[in-house]
Amino acid sequence: MARIIAVANQKGGVGKTTSAVNLAAALAAAKRRVLLVDLDPQGNATTASGVNKHEARPNGCAVLLEEAAVADAVVTTDAHYDLLPGNGDLTAAELKLMDTLAREHRLKEQLASVANRYDTILVDCPPTLNLLTLNALTAADGVLIPVQCEFFALEGLSSLLETVKAVRQRLNPKLEIEGLLRTMYDVRNNLGNEVSAQLTAHFGDKVLRSIIPRNIRLAEAPSHGQPIHLYDRSSRGAIAYIGLAGEIIRRERGLPPIPVPVEASDAAEPEDAAEPPARSVQGMALKAPAANHRD
Repeated sequence: MARIIAVANQKGGVGKTTSAVNLAAALAAAKRRVLLVDLDPQGNATTASGVNKHEARPNGCAVLLEEAAVADAVVTTDAHYDLLPGNGDLTAAELKLMDTLAREHRLKEQLASVANRYDTILVDCPPTLNLLTLNALTAADGVLIPVQCEFFALEGLSSLLETVKAVRQRLNPKLEIEGLLRTMYDVRNNLGNEVSAQLTAHFGDKVLRSIIPRNIRLAEAPSHGQPIHLYDRSSRGAIAYIGLAGEIIRRERGLPPIPVPVEASDAAEPEDAAEPPARSVQGMALKAPAANHRD
């Protein structure tokens, strides 16, 4: 039975889709059977996987509206993971589902038909809290939260954690925090280091050891319709996502994580200029989960 992981953050531009696509490719390279569900109407995960989002029929919209089965809509990518494509049609699907009974459970019901075919199902969520995101969180076993180590990203994190708590209470009691993933990280940035330290202090082992560095090759890969694993597997970004896949697998098996250090020379490409901290994060109120909470 597949473990379903929603990749979500209500703040855009934190590396959510990049992480969903490249984690799917890295898990597939580790011989895991992976399905990536593009639930974002922008369809960026579909494009980054090398699939034309405008020509993908049937797609996630048809699946949510029960006009097509998941197995009929899935396509296999060059990176050897399966993809349920998404595009602007998902916005129409969301509107049509508004008056439907048990509308938050539609994705869960559809994925149940293929759960035995995969080891991991990743769902790339929209950067907003809407019916599509609620469908993903209702279907998921865990939520992976990419976090850019900057002030405004932390504000969005607090809102998302409240959303996860509400979904657990009302729709999906088994939902857990899969982990907080630090993305676009540059150890030369003092503010980033401060925020990273605060995340670790407040959320402990929920902060993944793997860190995704700021990397130009990662930014280039989607324009070529390839995950970083295919575009440049020797790049810092590719190595980081391979490490992340290993950490996710070890967590599933109940094994302790292997530390993945990020050296200053590997934290960013030479072209990326380190910026001085714009403001202090000292005294920021981040709510840590209760000791007996599953998140």
